[in-house]
Amino acid sequence: MTSTSSEIEHSFKILRIFNFAIYGTMALLMPYLPLYFQGAGFTNVQIGILMASGPFVSLIANPFWGYWSDKLQNTRKVLTIMLIGNLILSQIFFQMTIFVYVFAIMLFFFFFQTALNPMSNSIILHAIQNTRYQFGTFRLWGSLGFAIMAGVASPFIQMIGTENLGYIYGAFMIVVIFLCFGLPSQGKASGKVSFSGFTKLFKNGYFTAFLLLGILISIPNRMNATFISIFISDLGGGEIYVGASWLLAAILEVPVFLILDRYLRHSERLMMGLLGLVSLLFAIRWLLMSIAPTPLSITFIQLLHGFSFGIYFYTGTQLCALLIPDKYRASGQALYALAWMGVSGIIAGVIGGWIFDTLGARQMYSVGMWMSIIGALGFAFIWMLQKNRGKRS
Repeated sequence: MTSTSSEIEHSFKILRIFNFAIYGTMALLMPYLPLYFQGAGFTNVQIGILMASGPFVSLIANPFWGYWSDKLQNTRKVLTIMLIGNLILSQIFFQMTIFVYVFAIMLFFFFFQTALNPMSNSIILHAIQNTRYQFGTFRLWGSLGFAIMAGVASPFIQMIGTENLGYIYGAFMIVVIFLCFGLPSQGKASGKVSFSGFTKLFKNGYFTAFLLLGILISIPNRMNATFISIFISDLGGGEIYVGASWLLAAILEVPVFLILDRYLRHSERLMMGLLGLVSLLFAIRWLLMSIAPTPLSITFIQLLHGFSFGIYFYTGTQLCALLIPDKYRASGQALYALAWMGVSGIIAGVIGGWIFDTLGARQMYSVGMWMSIIGALGFAFIWMLQKNRGKRS
């Protein structure tokens, strides 16, 4: 093995560890942030607004970071800047308890945070291009990191209290920043990247429909991510149940990614059909959540997350890469994240918070079930269009 190939293999090892660490750090933040805000005295509507501020900011942040990543052809540098900003701003808002100040700082925090997932996915896709490796081989380490951290951290956070969450998050974020310097460098894509070319991505009808349906499917998923910890708390469960629910949710993503790596064919029509089937699985999941009687039952229902979210996320990431040119890969992944976590997150945080406060969690999940059914019908319609197009050609 030459020196160059040794360096490449070493950077791939760092990429695995980085995915484990960055998603593990997210497991320290997102499941417990609503409980932290609840402990600070904020109402469910205020918590929904705070959590929705991230998706709102992502409307600007995702295209901004994606465009400059493609423009500079250096996703690693952009990701490093985002992580440093994330660390600094998180330590500021964790010291505040007045709603208006927390809201203001979190707008800036989410500017550096919301595009971390698509940028890390973009690094994986660039790194494995023209190699024997598959996307899931690296992304599964993120699921492992999230699952293990969610399980290990829950008793520790319950012991020290959610009011100390910021210190733990900051310590792990420093580790992630150091790992970022060892990530694989990005090769130069052919062709000039321009803003006019970026806007032309929306002229691809299938790509636009994929994004719009993704918003519809993601709204109930984001409502669940935002309010499941409060739902568990309302039913009498504590941080242990919250951690266990996210551990079981993430751990099954690992075999799902491995299976999809091995068997999923890179066909637009096949992937659209698969997304339709997964949307029906989402509907079943939200139906079960709407009738869940105990925190324990919610914990076991979360097992479906690995299949529903796992298959949708993996398939959507690969489909996105098929539908857009290579030189706009980071931008495409950013737009996918914008649909999946941005626009849908705003609606989920505000409308979901209102439904939760006025009608209750069970009605919120019932609404999510019907949205998933409509999304499934949309993907089925696209699948039929592509089938008919294939017959005509």
